[in-house]
Amino acid sequence: MTDSNPAAIGSDTPDQVAIDHAAWDGLVLCATCGVEQEGALAAAGPAALTDARDDARSDVLPAVCAICADDRQWVPADGQRWTTVGELRASGTNTDVTELEPNLWAVRVSGGVGIGQHAKVLVTEAGNLMVDVPAYIDRAAVDAVLGLGGLAGIIASHPHMYGAQSAWAEACGGVGGPVPVYVSEADAGWLARRPANTVVWSGSLTPLAGPAEPTRPAGLPGSPVVTASQPGGHFPGSVVVHFTGQDGAGVLLAGDTVGVARDRKGATFMRSFPNYLPLSGAVAQRIAGHLDRYDYERLYDNFSGVIASDAAAVVHRSARRHADWAEGRMDHLT
Repeated sequence: MTDSNPAAIGSDTPDQVAIDHAAWDGLVLCATCGVEQEGALAAAGPAALTDARDDARSDVLPAVCAICADDRQWVPADGQRWTTVGELRASGTNTDVTELEPNLWAVRVSGGVGIGQHAKVLVTEAGNLMVDVPAYIDRAAVDAVLGLGGLAGIIASHPHMYGAQSAWAEACGGVGGPVPVYVSEADAGWLARRPANTVVWSGSLTPLAGPAEPTRPAGLPGSPVVTASQPGGHFPGSVVVHFTGQDGAGVLLAGDTVGVARDRKGATFMRSFPNYLPLSGAVAQRIAGHLDRYDYERLYDNFSGVIASDAAAVVHRSARRHADWAEGRMDHLT
């Protein structure tokens, strides 16, 4: 955990930490995508886990992770593998919580499994929203998020980002029970484990319920400027979240809907990143058009990619370029 972590680590007793870890350690994750699963490994310990990988525990878990069997993901050549939060913790997996810009934090996992997403925590006076979810949970990470004010809701941009969302919702829910986990209606069929407080939605959403006329401290966004919608693309229900930054500029959390190019001067629009399947030119331009409902200067994807300025223009320029190549207008360069 970095020094920038806002939490008062060490405030819990050793007994409480042990109780928390016991609650999470049995949570089963796909070792490839990191998405939580309903059910449990039939026995504990490294030998049992090896057996579970060999026979897939067909009586307890599916023979293969449905998300990884889809053409947007992949199953390892040696077959389906499952792991647990407890095994990851024992192997040294840890978390890092750092500030990306005022009121926006990233939760990253080192030494874990899955896709390696950087979850975002948006801090507002109406409550905090986790956008995309780590494929891991531990006491240090929960304390860090609680140190920011906890969570009022969780929303994944698409099924690959479900991570350990049930455990996060429970850990940050307090006496009122688990916080809401917002799931796109079009993608709800991909839930391998349904959170206790699942809210299925479509169209557009204001995920944080604040006062009708909020009085916001300078630079702290409130619920009227935190909105989500579903431009689709990568998945039919793929989600983006928009808010206004401390400097007054619009900020878009785009997940995999818009992937930031490594040169940070362009963007891409993909059905599958690991399997190199692009979306059509028409869909790329549809996404760019959908995002016109927002005024946004900056854009973050679900990893470390960020377009730091003029993001809306970059997205439109990239969508036109994508369409030109996908539809054959640049074939003379091949």
